[in-house]
Amino acid sequence: MTLSANAQNGFKQQQLKFERVRTAYDLKWTSLAKDLQKAGFGNGFEMIINAYKAEGKVEIWLKTAKQTSYTLFKTYNACAKSGTLGPKVVEGDLQTPEGFYSINVFNPMSLYHLSLGVDYPNAVDKARTGKGRKTGGDIYIHGDCVTIGCIPLTDDKIREVYILAVEARNNGQKDIPVNIFPFKMTKTNFDNYAKQFPQHIVFWNTLQPGFDYFEKNKKMAKVTQVGGKYVVR
Repeated sequence: MTLSANAQNGFKQQQLKFERVRTAYDLKWTSLAKDLQKAGFGNGFEMIINAYKAEGKVEIWLKTAKQTSYTLFKTYNACAKSGTLGPKVVEGDLQTPEGFYSINVFNPMSLYHLSLGVDYPNAVDKARTGKGRKTGGDIYIHGDCVTIGCIPLTDDKIREVYILAVEARNNGQKDIPVNIFPFKMTKTNFDNYAKQFPQHIVFWNTLQPGFDYFEKNKKMAKVTQVGGKYVVR
């Protein structure tokens, strides 16, 4: 999951060539750096993003290279929602995806201030959509409070999340996981939402082991995509 210092090729410096990124650092880095130092992450960290659709929450979990488990660093509120609970199926359904992803784009010139691309669709998504239909794409965590399937934060908050992702990437983390769950997958929540959305129970059961593993161990489970399903080991 890491890159050598040479392979990083000054990722942060490349990002700082863009005005919005420089502004984000000017506005946010002093306070963020203090919070990181206080939490023990001042010398570099890896990052996991957990998002929960029903609660409208985005959690940032961090760990140092010497640590084996992650610690919750900050929680942000999504400022708008799109669609209902359940995975994204086809282009134009306004759904926010559910599943196990990672950041694949840093966009410092986004139409929505700053944005972090999520690598939807993956093999599970494509299998669900099926042949002859379009999966859709362009799913981001971004600024501005509008969405047609993305996860929007305010411009103020995306600056922080974007900076943290830049720092993690520059520190050598090639793959930053983004786990999007329909809700906090406790038994009580699952039973409640299963009654409302019985059509999603089979799919949600494939997400549950990944949620449970992280809740218990505070680390990312090994998730593979087999036969159009998530398999957690």
